[in-house]
Amino acid sequence: MPKKDDVQHRLVTTFQRLVGNPILRRLPSQQLLETTGRVSGEPRITPIGGRRVGNQFWLVSEFGERSQYIRNIKADNRVRVRLHGRWQTGTAHLLPEDDARARLRELPRANSAAVRLVGTDLLTVRVDLDD
Repeated sequence: MPKKDDVQHRLVTTFQRLVGNPILRRLPSQQLLETTGRVSGEPRITPIGGRRVGNQFWLVSEFGERSQYIRNIKADNRVRVRLHGRWQTGTAHLLPEDDARARLRELPRANSAAVRLVGTDLLTVRVDLDD
């Protein structure tokens, strides 16, 4: 019998891949994270929600190291983030020691609520922006 977290992960990621992400990627105001595919080497773009603080961008992954973009970051932590329609390069850092639930209270409310609702293994990510 599959565990509840496994079923939830499969349902949410299937919905995101087939419905949510294709729509969100097209919205000009949507924040996006571009990683390099760890197997293909091709750019992979994921809609995200987070906040820029100085020269850093903070976000929380709802499925932690099970997320494909987190697995890509582990293979190559150079990323691009689209903020306010502009792409910026940076270096992503996974912060498992950070209190992800507390971090969500500092990030945009709507996205944080969705991450808390569907997330099973929260993981904080900090992107140090180059500019």
